[in-house]
Amino acid sequence: MLPCRRLCFALVVSSGSHDPSFVAYGTPEEAWAAAAQVSSQTHVQYLDRPVRRALAIISERYDDLWTAGKGMYKVDPVVADGGQVVLYAPHVTSPSDTHGEYIKRIGYHCRDYFLADLDRWSDIPRGVLAHSTQIRGQGTYDPQTGEHCRVELTLATGIDEATTRSLAVSYLDPESIDFAEWAADPDTLVVPNAGEVLFRLAPPPR
Repeated sequence: MLPCRRLCFALVVSSGSHDPSFVAYGTPEEAWAAAAQVSSQTHVQYLDRPVRRALAIISERYDDLWTAGKGMYKVDPVVADGGQVVLYAPHVTSPSDTHGEYIKRIGYHCRDYFLADLDRWSDIPRGVLAHSTQIRGQGTYDPQTGEHCRVELTLATGIDEATTRSLAVSYLDPESIDFAEWAADPDTLVVPNAGEVLFRLAPPPR
């Protein structure tokens, strides 16, 4: 909407680094489209089959769950129904430095949980509700049987067990994780620098 000539540098940064691997220059639309095309090839990985569980190792660049939560929704698409995503981030001690009190009130739930009674959450910012559903993933809610999420979300963080469970997710002691053992399991996906690469299932051959 700026009534002037607009130009943009759009960068694609290599996962796990601060190094640009691609730079596009032009109008914002042209530069963004070119960078998005490169990113779709470098920041998306395809698996041939779903995994039973994923261990998302969160970089210390993400210092609360508000940012570290992307480790969940970047691997969730390749986890089988009934599987598990573990967010490993012992350095994370807070759901959010800014919105923590809201999140402690509502926890992490699927979209249908909130839609079932939006009036109950009328004083919660919609962005916080959206964040909660992003981290929790897909699921359904029935007034009689409760919430049924597609995968189990487990936090192996610096947040204590009681607080973790009060957020409606599972707890795992981060010190109990044997990385070599998890990596050796063919049904487990271990992702360093989780949240930077999107995992998807490869489309079936035509």
